[in-house]
This record gives sequence, structure tokens and C-alpha cells, in this order.
Amino acid sequence: MLTAVDFHKCLQEYLDRFVDLVNRYDQTASHFEELQLIIDNFSGFVTDKENSKAWDQLKLDQSDVLACTAGQLRAISARCVAIMEKYRAVRLQQGHAEITEYFKNIEACIEKEFGSFQITSASKVLMVGSGSFPMTPLLIAKRTGAEVVGIDIDEEAIALGSNVVKQLGHGLNIRLENKHVEQLEHLKGLTHIIFSSTVEQKYDILDQLYPLTSDEAVVAMRYGDGLKSVFNYPLKPLDGRTWKIAEYVLRPDDVFDIALYQK
Repeated sequence: MLTAVDFHKCLQEYLDRFVDLVNRYDQTASHFEELQLIIDNFSGFVTDKENSKAWDQLKLDQSDVLACTAGQLRAISARCVAIMEKYRAVRLQQGHAEITEYFKNIEACIEKEFGSFQITSASKVLMVGSGSFPMTPLLIAKRTGAEVVGIDIDEEAIALGSNVVKQLGHGLNIRLENKHVEQLEHLKGLTHIIFSSTVEQKYDILDQLYPLTSDEAVVAMRYGDGLKSVFNYPLKPLDGRTWKIAEYVLRPDDVFDIALYQK
């Protein structure tokens, strides 16, 4: 197990490399391989059981320092994931359809997304934070035939994502929009809602959705607690008057876990 000094040093090195790669993003795929390598390494780091033990010990000893570093890493790694999706979308347009270890991990998570709340061809799904390479909408629509709407506040992500859907999802019932949830129509018809783990304001949006959705809507909130919180936004407690926890889908070997909410 890493010592406290070595663990902090490792986190700081990831932070520095992520900051550097964000600063070098130029809307091309020129730094694709470098970013792919660090994200794959970071995914392995946060799912390593020994590292999780080290995190738990450090949290007891140096909680303030660790919380500061974790917050910085969470924010910058989320930006890097967004950039990585843009790289992947651009490379797809260039004829490259490779898949990284990080994306394999995410796609494995999608398989178990809703636990006992199955998506069918009659479902209508909303993805909050669909990104530039909308894997979740594509996989859900392809495997279930459900209608899927993806939203993202990044206009570039919607443009790139729409091109990916045209190329990989021909004939699928997928719509991507550069909108906030309150701008969407027919929210009462939603059966399933998925939040990306890298959406910072996901609990504010969850509150917005409560009066706008039907009583049957199920929410899959992707999150990361413990060491996974350096790569995902963590769970927040709810007051119990609106949404309530229906089920946890815990995936120790995956980069995020899932909390399922119902009204």
C-alpha cells in the first residue's frame, strides 16, 4: 500500500498532467494517445483495491488536504473525459474506430445501469450529459429499441455527438439537444433518466426534474464515493420528501457506481 507521501505525490502528478492536457486542447485529435494513456491509467488507479485502502486511511489523517486535492482532480478529470470523447468523435470521422480501456469500462457499466428497472422498446430515456461520443444513448437504443434523448450544455459536444449518431446509429430513435432540462418538452413521458457521473450540478437538475416528470420515472445517478470521488461527483443525501433510493448498483471494478432513485 502506498504511503501518505507517495499517495499525495501520485494524485498531484495526475492533477498536473490533466491540467497540462486541458491547456493543450486545440479542437483536434493531436493529443489523443497521450490523453488516452493517462485516463486509462487513472481509471486503473481509482479502481485498485489497495489504493482504496490507502485513500480511506489518508481521509482519516488528512481530510482537509485530501478533500482539496480530490475536488481539483474531480473537476479537471471531468474536463479531460469530455475532451477524450471529442477526440474519439473526431477520430471516428477520420476512420478510426478504436476503443480505449476507459470506454470499455464505461460500456460494461451501461450493461448493469438500471438493475431491476429494465428498459424496453416502450421506454423513453433521458441522458443528462450525453457528451461528444454518446455511448449510452447508442447502446440503449440499439439493444432495446427505446427512444433516447441526450442533452448537453456543450454545443461542440452536441455537434460532434450528432455526427457519431449519424455514423453509428442509423435508424435508431436518438435525439441530441443543446438544452437545459427545463427547455425540454414532454418530460412527463420519461420512464428512465440517466445522469453522467461528471455532471457537477446533477443534484440541482434532479430537483428540477421532480415536478416535471411522472411518478413512474426512475433515475440512474452515476456517482463515485471514496477514491472514486476523484474521478466522479459523489452521492449527496436527500431529504426524503422527493426522490428516494430504490437500489444501489455497486461495481467495485468499474469507475463509477449507480444509485437508482424513485419518487
